Amino acid sequence: MPTSTHRPSAALARAAGTAFGPYQTAVVRIGFAFTWLAFLLREWPHRQELYGPDGPWSWGLARRLIDDNHAFTALMWSDGQPWFEAVYALAVAASALLLVGWHTRAMSVLFMLGVLSLQNRSVFMGDGGDNIVHLIAMYLVLTRCGRVWSLDARRAHRARLARRGAGRVAGPVLWAVCGLGLAGGTLTGELGPVWLAFLWGLWLTHAVWWAVAGRAHGSPAHAVLDALANLTHNAALLVIMGQVCLVYATAGWYKIQGGRWQDGTALHYPLHLDYFSPWPALSGLLGGSGMMVLLLTYGTVAVQVAFPFTLFNRRVKNVLLAAMMAEHAAIAVVLGLPFFSLAMIAADAVFLPSSLLRRFDGRAARRARRRDEAAAPDPSPGPVLADTPADTTPQAPDTPSRAATPAPPSQSLTGG
Repeated sequence: MPTSTHRPSAALARAAGTAFGPYQTAVVRIGFAFTWLAFLLREWPHRQELYGPDGPWSWGLARRLIDDNHAFTALMWSDGQPWFEAVYALAVAASALLLVGWHTRAMSVLFMLGVLSLQNRSVFMGDGGDNIVHLIAMYLVLTRCGRVWSLDARRAHRARLARRGAGRVAGPVLWAVCGLGLAGGTLTGELGPVWLAFLWGLWLTHAVWWAVAGRAHGSPAHAVLDALANLTHNAALLVIMGQVCLVYATAGWYKIQGGRWQDGTALHYPLHLDYFSPWPALSGLLGGSGMMVLLLTYGTVAVQVAFPFTLFNRRVKNVLLAAMMAEHAAIAVVLGLPFFSLAMIAADAVFLPSSLLRRFDGRAARRARRRDEAAAPDPSPGPVLADTPADTTPQAPDTPSRAATPAPPSQSLTGG
């Protein structure tokens, strides 16, 4: 009886004391920021047709839809061309800064607002990849996705080595600018009560975190905030994992109900459509073989249906994870859907084994250390005078320049 009583409390203490999956959330952050940034840059010449005030889905039609579904989009605050260009540029900048992990907490919020502003402005311009970007952008706000492989992690590491606090200039300035922007959005009257409460709550939470972490580091108040942040992060990570499983499970079970998937001919049709044939010779090679079409059709369904159940077996999960990533890479090349494939691969990355990511991080750290040592000036001393005693003080070993202290192997939800 005492054992069963202590297990929930021990699990809760562990969840509050550790942000699980730091490498996985970092890969998800990098993957989705890169995907959205690449899409925005690729569609820069066509941004007017996609999201502009004079596009096919006009500002007036979008206004009527937003009035009904109350979705968030800053592009409804004005129908002017300068405002549209500013929002689009902000979305590009937020994606780039989230990619490199500069003030990740604030950039994750701006990234989410950029995604929602553009996608909700023209709801008929997206596909399945845009839907997963839409969802993950909201989940990332609740994660601590900048603990590793980010400028934030590098700045914190250098501050620890120097035994001083991290830079505290850009953060408060960025917080104040975001507050002014949020106040302006509030004055427009375009934000509903839910979005007002959510965004102002985030803004105030960041203010409290900055004040406590900077001035009362190590205090009980800081420990409480850190525990709450870990719990929120772990819950959001679990939601991301559940979302990916739900995507594959529903896709697989819906395919099973289709006659074309049952008889093994479903992939024959997209391979013979010009729209999905950027490489006609390759599409013809794959689509011309009945056995190849049959194997790919049944293999797609089997992998998607089975994947959620393989999470209970680490080795089988890793095999199917590699198969799904290879499948999406093939979709990007064969069917010409690169951004959809990038989004799905970035979502799959939440299940990457921790041992693989730690190994990659260790190799990157060793390369960076060797590069720093090669670039450092020659420390060899000049000639020593006869009456000058040599310095015999023992030297401390070099400190590895890691981005951040990773979680131990036992502290990863996604396994190795």
